[in-house]
Amino acid sequence: MTTLAHDEINLSDLGFWSLPRRERQAAFAALRAREHPAFFPELKLPFIKNGAGYYALVRHADVVGASRNPEVFSSEPCSNSIADLPPYLAKYFGSMINMDDPRHAKIRRIVSRAFTPRVLAKLETDLQTTATQIVDDLRQTGPGDFVTQVAARLPVQVICDMMGIPAAVRPMVYNRTNIILGIGDPEYSGGHRFAEHGITRSSVLYGLAQGLSAGYELNHLAMKLARRRRRDPGDDLVSALVTANIDGESLTDQEIGSFFILLVAAGNETTRNAMAHGLHLLTRNPDQRALLLDDFEARIPGTVEEIVRMATPVIQFRRTLTRDHEMNGHEYKAGDKVLLFYNSANRDEAVFDNPDTFDITRSPNPHVGFGGPGPHFCLGANLARREITVMFRELFTRVPDLRSTGRPDRLYSNFINGIKHLPCTF
Repeated sequence: MTTLAHDEINLSDLGFWSLPRRERQAAFAALRAREHPAFFPELKLPFIKNGAGYYALVRHADVVGASRNPEVFSSEPCSNSIADLPPYLAKYFGSMINMDDPRHAKIRRIVSRAFTPRVLAKLETDLQTTATQIVDDLRQTGPGDFVTQVAARLPVQVICDMMGIPAAVRPMVYNRTNIILGIGDPEYSGGHRFAEHGITRSSVLYGLAQGLSAGYELNHLAMKLARRRRRDPGDDLVSALVTANIDGESLTDQEIGSFFILLVAAGNETTRNAMAHGLHLLTRNPDQRALLLDDFEARIPGTVEEIVRMATPVIQFRRTLTRDHEMNGHEYKAGDKVLLFYNSANRDEAVFDNPDTFDITRSPNPHVGFGGPGPHFCLGANLARREITVMFRELFTRVPDLRSTGRPDRLYSNFINGIKHLPCTF
């Protein structure tokens, strides 16, 4: 394995994200060993207003500390992009994850009603029915691609059921979500791999056009449903959102559209990737698989947490300093950008014993796979846990010999730790 020297590590270099996984993990370990967070110049992109650069927060203590202090480490103006989103993109992707309190808190209170224990309990039957059908189909069609046959199906169907999305347009929702979160991957975006062919004005323009088109279609779908539910409310999430009013605050159709994009992106991509990583981890670690199957109900909660820690489906989010601030011995200035690298924090040797070992009995397991503690902790964390639990229970009960074969086909991204395809057999 090649190990990068300190001065060779550049998290802004798109080529870095094409390196083998072990080389990237070694680079993050080297960054964690530094006395202060490393600063990386921002990648210059045409048509985008770029900044000077960012500090990479790679230690668990730094990621947790920044997450717990949103007054200083702000999600505004943007948390899901290193560069500030231009207005034409923010229109579709400027959801509540790019907001601070009090606006964030009000919107979160409105949408959190979709994730209450009562609602999740009601979803349990739907989850089981869907998981059963997916396994029925898998047994009928036989071995193939675990992602497309299993992992991708459950979360997108659950979210579309929650939102009242008609079955006919669900393939479009799945496809457009892939484009938004896989904009740099040729399989999803249709463009070329930037790391190999370089960044050109035409390639960036093509990527922006693809992202805008996908955002517009999803936003338009949600706004159309919102207008319909204002006239004729039902028992779906869109109806709950359009009728909600907290402290005089209600969501506009545009806000519902942006939230829908956040929901399908976060709820679809992260859960399906955790499932795919989970099968691969359990295949590569037969002792842990045997331990799980020996007492599934007792050990599946710890298994899910360890899968999320090891997989860390969302690699990083950004924060911006609102004022000068000292944290863990480093002085930050107002306006500094920082990236919270959850993937690195979840392998921090100072917090996790043998962090590269998959251990379903790990306790405690203070991972940040659902984000750090604070107001932006993932709203759908409990739903994701339930989806993974129900799906794996159904799989290992009815297809006990299921395992991955070959190497995962990984998404090319510095944002999502995705698996596009995973061959499986049983």
